[in-house]
Amino acid sequence: MVRKTKEEAEATRLQIIEAARRVFLECGVGSTSLEKIAAAAGVTRGAVYWHFKNKTDLFFAMREDAVLPFLDRVVFDAEANDPLGGVEHALQEIIRILVDQAQTRETFEILAFKCEYVGEFSSMKGCTAGQMDFLGMLTDAYRRAAAKGQLRLPADPEMLAYDTFLFVGGLIKHWISSTPDERFRTDAERFITQHVALRRA
Repeated sequence: MVRKTKEEAEATRLQIIEAARRVFLECGVGSTSLEKIAAAAGVTRGAVYWHFKNKTDLFFAMREDAVLPFLDRVVFDAEANDPLGGVEHALQEIIRILVDQAQTRETFEILAFKCEYVGEFSSMKGCTAGQMDFLGMLTDAYRRAAAKGQLRLPADPEMLAYDTFLFVGGLIKHWISSTPDERFRTDAERFITQHVALRRA
């Protein structure tokens, strides 16, 4: 019985997170109340507070619910003979996730366009731990590429990692805000291929 209760509680928690995502996307984070989220989830306001301290806590949970699986999919093959190929593959996977994972795509849209990072959300302005991990993986991949003589000289692996980090962040934002026929979507994979090709020796 205890196990069933825990499973039901987790199901309710996920139901609230999904409702929050829908309401944040439709109304914006600033205009969303916990009452709206509770109504969308079909639960009481008390049930929301049982799982989350406040709207900030719920927002963070929604972000982690989508971003952590995203980071699990975007991996670099540390044993690859072609580290730059690994970078390209990882960046291409980001676009594939945006295409086939509505939950992640909608969360990124909320983070980029539906939230003002002021007041209670001001502490969320900077990079997340997951983003910094991704930057670290990029740096490691470029260092391995330098060791294999793959990089066009002169090359600073750390600077190249930051450049790619900024490139993909901008590409994600423009991909999300574009219509399906705009080049930020239709040519996203070509942009990535070109970005990596410019680094090859």
